[in-house]
Amino acid sequence: MKNMMVKKVLAAAVSAVMLGSVLAGCGNSGSAEKTDAEPTQEAAAEAETTEEAAETASSDETYKIGVLQYMPHTALDASNEGFFAALDELGIKYEADQQNAAGEASTCQTIAETLVNNGNDLIFTIATPAAQAVAGVTSDIPIVLTAVTDPADAGLVESNEAPGKNVTGSSDLTPVKEQIALVKQIYPDAKKVGMLYCSSEANSVFQINMAKEACEAEGLEYEDYTVSSSNEIQTVIESAVGSVDVLYSPTDNIIANNMSTVSMVANENKLPIICGEEGMVDNGGLITYGIDYYEVGHLAGEMAAKILTGESTPAEMPIEYLDVSQCALKINEDTAAALGLDAEELKATLGAE
Repeated sequence: MKNMMVKKVLAAAVSAVMLGSVLAGCGNSGSAEKTDAEPTQEAAAEAETTEEAAETASSDETYKIGVLQYMPHTALDASNEGFFAALDELGIKYEADQQNAAGEASTCQTIAETLVNNGNDLIFTIATPAAQAVAGVTSDIPIVLTAVTDPADAGLVESNEAPGKNVTGSSDLTPVKEQIALVKQIYPDAKKVGMLYCSSEANSVFQINMAKEACEAEGLEYEDYTVSSSNEIQTVIESAVGSVDVLYSPTDNIIANNMSTVSMVANENKLPIICGEEGMVDNGGLITYGIDYYEVGHLAGEMAAKILTGESTPAEMPIEYLDVSQCALKINEDTAAALGLDAEELKATLGAE
């Protein structure tokens, strides 16, 4: 928005210069040919000087960026860090208003309305509920999202290829098919996978549907184990013991934020967990083939820089994804030992470093 103002000021300045040149030409007593040529050259020179000054002012601009992170946990924190690292690297000056909804939908809504009313130049949202809250209260302020698995499925853009609105950003879609493939690679005799997720998180439902398709392709049965709050986690996991061979949890915010509890109960009952991202493995999950959330946030930061400087608009910027080559295997060695697995043998089998 500020860049558009600079362009309008520049246009007005150029018009004023050209008008002055015309008036000067009308008062000149020399030939008409000379009168037309000289003011045009002067106008061009002065317009160029004005444009350079406007560009300098624009480069010195400090932008107001509102931030709404759905909740604090390793993956979302890393996305936040990566976003601002990208802006710093690109020389973008900003004032950031960092807000965290702590996983509360009502708080998310309140923060969204506040950020919109505060006149931010851009709002950065982390996770699907945060993006939906902000998109629901403004269609004008540019919104750059991250850690949203499928923005189109979440109703945030017209399509991931052509957003068409004031929203764009980077997806945290993980290689779900490859993650499910780990089940048979580690446990060749496994028959059934428990799908552990929060049923109210659109991003989780989207990934779980992909995981179910992958299970069918692998000849695996599956069963849903859903929670609506962290208070249900222990009971739900205990109900899976003896019924499934492995648990799978996607990049689910509720599960990720409570992974220490999830892993404590699961590991005590010798129930391995295939995770959607590495932060969940750090907190007790067995293994993942996942993405780097810092890089996902960094992608979003690069996009935000183009929007702030007027190089592009959200409507014409496709949703960005990390390349599969940027995904990596990660194993929790302590968890592997607790489950009776040899971590080194597992790494060799799966090709992990």
